[in-house]
Amino acid sequence: MSQAESATTASHAAINIVMVQDVFQVGDIKNNADKIINAAIKASGQGADLVVFPELALTGYPPEDLLHRQGFLAQTKHESLRIQQSLKESIGDTGVVFGLPYEHSGNLYNAAIYLENGIVKHFYFKQSLPNYAVFDELRYFVAGSENTSKSTVIDVKGHKIGLLICEDVWQRSIVKQSKNNGAQAIIVLNASPFHINKHAERVAILQDHASQFDLPIMYLNMTGGQDELVFDGDSLAVNRHAKLITRAKLFEADTVNIIFDGKDIVCKRPQAQQSRSPQSLRAMPSSDAMVYKALVTGVRDFVHQNGFTGVVIGLSGGVDSALTLAIAVDALDAKNVEAVMMPSRYTADISLQDAQAQAATLGVGYDVIPIENVFKSFLNTLAPVFADAAVDTTEENIQARCRGLMLMAISNKKGRMVLTTGNKSEMAVGYATLYGDMCGGFAPIKDVCKTLVYKLCRYRNSVSAVIPERVLTRPPSAELREDQCDQDSLPDYAILDRILELSVEQDKSIDDCVAQGLDREDVLQVITLVQRNEHKRRQSAPGIRITRRAFGRDRRYPITSGYRRK
Repeated sequence: MSQAESATTASHAAINIVMVQDVFQVGDIKNNADKIINAAIKASGQGADLVVFPELALTGYPPEDLLHRQGFLAQTKHESLRIQQSLKESIGDTGVVFGLPYEHSGNLYNAAIYLENGIVKHFYFKQSLPNYAVFDELRYFVAGSENTSKSTVIDVKGHKIGLLICEDVWQRSIVKQSKNNGAQAIIVLNASPFHINKHAERVAILQDHASQFDLPIMYLNMTGGQDELVFDGDSLAVNRHAKLITRAKLFEADTVNIIFDGKDIVCKRPQAQQSRSPQSLRAMPSSDAMVYKALVTGVRDFVHQNGFTGVVIGLSGGVDSALTLAIAVDALDAKNVEAVMMPSRYTADISLQDAQAQAATLGVGYDVIPIENVFKSFLNTLAPVFADAAVDTTEENIQARCRGLMLMAISNKKGRMVLTTGNKSEMAVGYATLYGDMCGGFAPIKDVCKTLVYKLCRYRNSVSAVIPERVLTRPPSAELREDQCDQDSLPDYAILDRILELSVEQDKSIDDCVAQGLDREDVLQVITLVQRNEHKRRQSAPGIRITRRAFGRDRRYPITSGYRRK
C-alpha cells in the first residue's frame, strides 16, 4: 500500500458491519421485507454502519418458476420500495445491502441492492450463475457483468467494500475483478444449501482467495429448510491473512458483527461473549451431528411452512422408522408426533416390543392397528383374479399398501402429514412399495444411505438413549414374508452403499467400481436396479438433501430409456 493510500485509510474511522443470518421463506415476500426492515433498524440502533442480508433474501431461495409470474415480480418491487421508504425514515446513514430479483433493461438479474438513507446507491448483478446440481439460475436470470453492475465495489463511509453473490466467490477471476476495482474487503451474499463437508469447502475457498488477493472476506448465508434444501447458516469471516476469525451458529438465526478498519477485519463479540478470546470459535460439531441437525431443520420447516400441525409415522420396530421418529420429535415436539404400529402375520414380537418402547421413551402418541383382517380381505377379494398364480411379491406389496392406506386415512382425518421412512439405499434400488411405504408428504431420510442411518441412530443415542439397542443390532427386515431379511435380496449394505456412492453420486462406470475392489456381479445388480426404479423415485415424496447428489432435482434421469450400462 502506498503512503497516499495509507493516509487515506487512516482518515476514515473503522466501520461496524453486521451480517444477518436468518430464514427467508420462498414467496413470503412481505414477511421477508419486515425481517429486513426490523433487523436493519435494530442493528442501526446498536451502532452498525452497514447491515447485510443474504442472496435473494426478499423472495427466498430458490423461487424457481415464481420468477415467471409478473405478479410475483411486482410484489417484489413493491416490497423493495417499502423497505427503502421505511429505512429512509428510521436508520439515518446506516447502509443496507440485501438480495432480490431485479428487472433492468428487459432482463432479470439476481441482484444485490445497496441503500444509504433508504436511497438506492448501487446495484450489483450476480455474474456467475450456477446451472448444475440443484441450481437452475440460467433458466431465470441473465448474468451480470462489470458494465451492467457498474462496479463490484460500494463505498461505505470512505471504505471500499466489494459485493459478490454466492457462486461469484468461487470464481477467482471475479474476486480479482473486485480487487482491481479497489475493494479493500469483500462481502459475499449467499443462499448456499448444506451438504456433507460443505463447511470445509467454504473455508478453503475463502482462505485461498484471502491469501492470494490480500483481502478479508465476509461470507453471509441464510438458514432454514426449503423443500429438499436445507440452508445451514454457517456464515463466516476470514481476515486478510486467511485466518478464520468467526463463524455463525449452524442451522439457526444469528448475527455476525465485524469491525473493518480499512485494512483488515476483527470479530466484534456480543457483550455476553466479550470475556472470550477475540479469536475463539465455537467447536465444530461432528459430521453426524451436522447431518442430524440438517434433517431436524428440514422436517421442522417443511411441516410448519406447509401448514401442518404435526405428523404421523408408521413405526415398524426397524431402524429407519426409529430414526425418522426421533428426528420428528426433535423437530416438532412429542405432542405433535403420532406413531402407528401396524403388525401383520409376519411381524416379530420383538418388533412390537421395540416400537412400543421407543414410543414410550419419546412420549409420542402410539396406536397399534393390526392389518391382518384388511390383508385377508384383499386376498379374498382378489382370489378369483389370482387363481392358480403362485404367491410372490404381490402379496408383500399388498401388506405395505394396507399400511399406506391406514396412514393416509389418519393423515386426512387428523390433519397430520405422513412422514415416509425409506432411506437412500432402498430408494436407489426400488426396495420400497409404490402407494405403500412410499405414501406420504415428506421423506426425511430419503438421501441418507443405510449405513449412515445406523451412524445417525448411534449419534442420537449418544445425546440421550431413545432408540432401543436391539433395533440397531438385529438384521434389518421388511417383515413381509416368513424369515425375511434385506440381504436375501440385496448385497450387504456396506457394499451396496459404496456402489451407490460411486455410481450415483460420482457417476463412476462399472469398470471404475470394479477397480475400487467391488465385485462385478454386485455392481451390475445394483446399477441395473437403480436404472429400473427411476419410475418409483419420480413418484416418491420430496426429501432432505444432505449429499452432493440426491435423487430428485439433483439427479435427473429419464424414466423411459434404452440406455443400459453393459
